[in-house]
Amino acid sequence: MTTLAEPAAGPIPRLHPRVGLIWLALSVVYVVWGSTYLAIRFTIESMPPLLSAGARFVSAGVLLGLLLIVFRGPGVLRINRRQLGSTAVIGCLLLAGGNGGVVIGERWVASGIAALLVAMVPLWLVLARAGTGDRPSGRTVAGVLVGLAGLVVLAIPSGSGGSKLVGVLVILGATVAWATGSFMSGRMELPANPFVATVYEMLAGGLLLTVLGLGSGELRGFELSSITGKSWLALIYLLIFGSMLAFTSYIWLLQHAPISLVATYAYVNPVIAVLLGALLAAEPITAAVLIGGATIVVGVVLVVSQERTH
Repeated sequence: MTTLAEPAAGPIPRLHPRVGLIWLALSVVYVVWGSTYLAIRFTIESMPPLLSAGARFVSAGVLLGLLLIVFRGPGVLRINRRQLGSTAVIGCLLLAGGNGGVVIGERWVASGIAALLVAMVPLWLVLARAGTGDRPSGRTVAGVLVGLAGLVVLAIPSGSGGSKLVGVLVILGATVAWATGSFMSGRMELPANPFVATVYEMLAGGLLLTVLGLGSGELRGFELSSITGKSWLALIYLLIFGSMLAFTSYIWLLQHAPISLVATYAYVNPVIAVLLGALLAAEPITAAVLIGGATIVVGVVLVVSQERTH
């Protein structure tokens, strides 16, 4: 049996092309998604949270669908009823529940803290697997407990620089929705083409966000002229890079890479988000942020490193 310390004899195997694509897609998710938390903050400074998120995903879904039609023909978007239902469920969980919750939560929570809270997603994925009969190892359980301890630290309000509990709870609910959608995506019938799946998921999630925004009265007292140039630029960035590029990469990864490897984005995004928040938005990096955030990341690293060995 070959081990890491005892390489196999013979020529060095060539890297499979798909491995390179996986790491390219991961890099996009690592970097771009790490920056979207700050972009969300800039967007909702002068735009309604849920309606702006809905516009973002509906527009991205329409644009991606048009691109697919241009390059592959209209038949590429043809799917069966079961696939349509699956993409609708996944889209609503990931985008309306997951992203929508983060957008609402960032009304009270700094973008860097939001990213640190979203790092809890891999821990929920482990619990979801445990609920289906997959017993986690002792190291995995320890990682979940460490991550929860970090969550407690971040959830404790600590003056004007700390997070408010309501925002933390909203984002925590968003992480559960995102983890549920990610977990179910590997167990439901989806279109074979991940780009087609992305189109329907973004349309479903975006439409639900729009309905929720209208239902919650986000248009009351709102004037289009009040939107700042910074918010428009942030929304365009989210549409093109956050949705069409990064979300499509994430959906592709869910179909072509181990979920434990895909989940590693959760401890790269917070680092980028915290740094950008401090540099571009003067978000304070308090002791609670450092201690709680580091604790969550350690817990996630424990879980993911253990899961990748199986």
